[in-house]
Amino acid sequence: MGLPGGRFQADDEDLLATAIRETREELSLTLNPTSLLGVLDDVSPKTPIPRPVVVRPFIFAIDGRPALQPNDEVALVLWVPLTELRKAGSTGRLGSESGGRPPLPAYHLGDHVVWGLTERILTPLLDLLDRQGDSHRRILTFGSN
Repeated sequence: MGLPGGRFQADDEDLLATAIRETREELSLTLNPTSLLGVLDDVSPKTPIPRPVVVRPFIFAIDGRPALQPNDEVALVLWVPLTELRKAGSTGRLGSESGGRPPLPAYHLGDHVVWGLTERILTPLLDLLDRQGDSHRRILTFGSN
């Protein structure tokens, strides 16, 4: 499970422009820069990869639940109420203690599991919203092909 996003391209003005472009390309959802709520801390994969990646999460407010038209990079789109992520039993672990690697934190949402970078973006976001007393919004997440 992932969130809309992708790599910076030379014609992107900045990483905010990248986030807006990628969301439009992947979901046909045009984000308004004036709806930007904030930016979370950068996140990088914990496992070594050949080409280092740094993800900068941008958080937007959108009205309602707009119709989305996912492109071929997106296998499934889910609107997940924040209350589902906070519900008892939704947080847990993925995997088992093997090869010296501990199980990874994860959100279990029915048949879907959110882990890795996506979990490491959502958990600080939920913590921030909890501190601000906001518990009614929804998070858009998707599974990529």
